[in-house]
Amino acid sequence: MPTEKTIAFVLYPGCTILDIVGPLQVLSTLPAFRPEYRAVVVAERLEPFETDTPLQVRASHTFADVPAPDVVVVPGGGGPTLRALTDETLLAYLRGAAPEARPTASVCTGALILGAAGLLSGRRATTHWAMLDALPEFGATPVRERWVSDGPVLTAAGVAAGIDMALHLTQELAGEEVARSVQYFIEYDPEPPLGGLDWDKAPRALGVMAGERWVRDGLGEHPLAERLVTRLKSGS
Repeated sequence: MPTEKTIAFVLYPGCTILDIVGPLQVLSTLPAFRPEYRAVVVAERLEPFETDTPLQVRASHTFADVPAPDVVVVPGGGGPTLRALTDETLLAYLRGAAPEARPTASVCTGALILGAAGLLSGRRATTHWAMLDALPEFGATPVRERWVSDGPVLTAAGVAAGIDMALHLTQELAGEEVARSVQYFIEYDPEPPLGGLDWDKAPRALGVMAGERWVRDGLGEHPLAERLVTRLKSGS
């Protein structure tokens, strides 16, 4: 029997629900094709957490239960995610897990949590478009791509991009045939009613406003808040 391999999704209060549920649905389907994999949700405590919707969610395991997962996925969000940049328990878990995880991954502004844990220094990375210019604060080179793989770190752009990243990760873990089977299994064939996004027409002012609100809500008067807001406003 193959050695069991654990994919740990990290939960913290206030995260964006699709950031975690989208890739979780993809990678929870993987064991149907590769039974050595299992997906779990880890958090500091086993209690219901608020999300950015009316839905509450609860982890299946604590950080202590799963100290060395084979893959880590960190979701993002708004103000609560920025608050998590100062959560030393969460950051310590990621620092401890990252050396063995292949990859340590993030969705949306979860990349900033990886950055706060010191995992993005010298790497290319992406995040939600409104916070892309904040990445250099953590030593990362921002890249406007759907997902970015750089060594043992894999980052996805905003929210729904986590599904694409998870399918890419499935291909890396189990091959193209399995990844395509998973895509069929979840019937992932997006056809947005308004078409695709033209990033040259992205409303920068709206992005800066949203990013600053998230930073202020999450970090308040913390010194990091001013540095991040300055980067967002200057575009670097």
